[in-house]
Amino acid sequence: MVERSLIIVKPDALQRNLLGEIIHRFERKGLKIVGLKMVAIDDIKIVEHYSHHADKPFFADLKRFMQSSPVVMFVLEGFEAIDAIRLIVGPTKGRAADAGSIRGDFAMSVQYNIIHASDSAESAKAEIARFFSNNELFAYNKIDVDYIYGADER
Repeated sequence: MVERSLIIVKPDALQRNLLGEIIHRFERKGLKIVGLKMVAIDDIKIVEHYSHHADKPFFADLKRFMQSSPVVMFVLEGFEAIDAIRLIVGPTKGRAADAGSIRGDFAMSVQYNIIHASDSAESAKAEIARFFSNNELFAYNKIDVDYIYGADER
């Protein structure tokens, strides 16, 4: 099944010039970027996106961090993309992430962990809709999709 996921490259990654490396890892895996933009996240979207953390003591710091500089957001698409992306990204706690994953190679913290990736098909759908309009997302033609994912696997 072809899935989509939201990726947010956080301020710490941009400040460390890791954007190219991060994109490169996803593209090498065969995932397609179907939408991409650099934005400053406003208060409303931060509160909505991190609503599950709103009552936690670290929320104010998280909000300040995510608004400390622009972020780069993109939507990736691919065959069983969510699980593949979660493997490439690694667990939330950077110190516990395996070497070779983005967080394992570049993060030591929970809060400053370089990247956000949707954790399920349901959250991906909501997150993509929160940050991207339909006219900001693009599709690849069937020939490209068959070549990348294999026509026999879909």
